[in-house]
Amino acid sequence: MKLKNRLLFICLSMVLLSTVMISVAIFSYLGFHLHRVESQYGTSDPNYQTVVQPLKQMWNTPQTRELLIDLAIMVILALCVVAIAVALWLYWSIVDPLKKVQIATDNIKNGNLDFEMNINSKDEIGELYADFESMRKRLKDNAEEKIEADKRDREFISNISHDLKTPLTSIRGYCEGIMDGVASTPEKMDKYIRTIYTKTTEMDDLINQLTLYSKIEQKSVPFNFTQVSANEFFGDCASALELELDAQNIKFEYTNRLRQDAQLILDDEQIRRVLNNIVGNSVKYAHANPLVITMTLEDVGGDVRVSLADNGVGISPKDLPHIFDRFYRADSSRNRSTGGSGIGLSIVKSIIEEHGGRVQASSEKDKGTVISFLLRKAKEVKTDE
Repeated sequence: MKLKNRLLFICLSMVLLSTVMISVAIFSYLGFHLHRVESQYGTSDPNYQTVVQPLKQMWNTPQTRELLIDLAIMVILALCVVAIAVALWLYWSIVDPLKKVQIATDNIKNGNLDFEMNINSKDEIGELYADFESMRKRLKDNAEEKIEADKRDREFISNISHDLKTPLTSIRGYCEGIMDGVASTPEKMDKYIRTIYTKTTEMDDLINQLTLYSKIEQKSVPFNFTQVSANEFFGDCASALELELDAQNIKFEYTNRLRQDAQLILDDEQIRRVLNNIVGNSVKYAHANPLVITMTLEDVGGDVRVSLADNGVGISPKDLPHIFDRFYRADSSRNRSTGGSGIGLSIVKSIIEEHGGRVQASSEKDKGTVISFLLRKAKEVKTDE
């Protein structure tokens, strides 16, 4: 039985039952008192003849009974109308919202999340609508995020396939050249072997990057935090970067603006990886001649800010907010020609966040890009002498 029919049946049953019970109670009460008066005073008593006898005579007349029956029927009909109105009101105030919820549930089941549930009610039904609408929005956001993630994953697989295929094709070509005797002189043989070694190194670096990123995402990378001097640690890093970049004819400048030496709690290997990834990103994509990379240390309250700037072509405002997203490539065609998996800066962000810091980037077209990150200073514990 439908809820609408059940509500009507319940309301009508209550009305009819109440009417019958009230009628029985009234007539029983009147009959009992009339019988008591008759028993107490007798039929010859003046009170009986003036009060009871006329009532009994009036009740025994057909007109009175018809009048009372008509009144009872009118009352019952009126109560039935009220019961039907109450049932319909309950139906439209409860069942209709439930129907809308059912329709919304069917939409969600069929994968349609582009609808809204609006109601101005402040009661429990309104709260149900608000909760359902909140759930719909959350599901829609999750669905859109999944679509975007799936898109990035497909792009990532395509990019990684290309990045692996390119050196493999080159290696195979040089190996075929060696087998066919093209490398007929020691100089050519040395060139071919060095090229093969370089390409295998690129593949190894790419695989290591992917492995590291996967471990960072799964929180399975062991971080070995130690307390170091900011001046000594970053001075050593700057010296290593200067030697490496000088071999590539890239100018490197290091500026330490710390007012005094600061102690930092960090993982030596991972922070060096951060610096190498940022610098490597500039070397690949800055496209400046001559390329200048600048590293600067500054005090920022309880943090030390490390900034790495280049004088390259810059990053477009459209791409800048996404450069730390996993597998994101600002320019796929350019990246395919220069290499890169699109996870180098994602690794940077993950490592810095594991250190309790944050990373950010700013860029101007044809002026260069600045990537900086904050590391917390170690708190000094004072002891009484």
